[in-house]
Amino acid sequence: MTFLTLGVLQVGVAVYLRNVVHDAAVEGAYYGALADVDAADGAIRARHVVERAVGRGFVEQVTAREVTFLGEPSVEVTVTATLPLVGPFGVPGGWEVVGRAPAETLP
Repeated sequence: MTFLTLGVLQVGVAVYLRNVVHDAAVEGAYYGALADVDAADGAIRARHVVERAVGRGFVEQVTAREVTFLGEPSVEVTVTATLPLVGPFGVPGGWEVVGRAPAETLP
């Protein structure tokens, strides 16, 4: 019964961390897609969002680049993070999450 309880708790931790990383990637992409902001600032924003939520050391790498997605200019933020196996500790670089947002332009 103890192992079942610990397993359920670990799945809950993993789902929470996955949602935090995904939301950070999307937030970073939308921030980097603003007309007066550089795409690299979106990567910085995504890293800060994860660090505020779960602490330092969880994110391995964050990159941002300008891409064309579905024929439209967009910003893509990729967050590589640890896949949690025991609490927040686990496989480094086990998760890669991508967030995209349409690039904003000034008239």
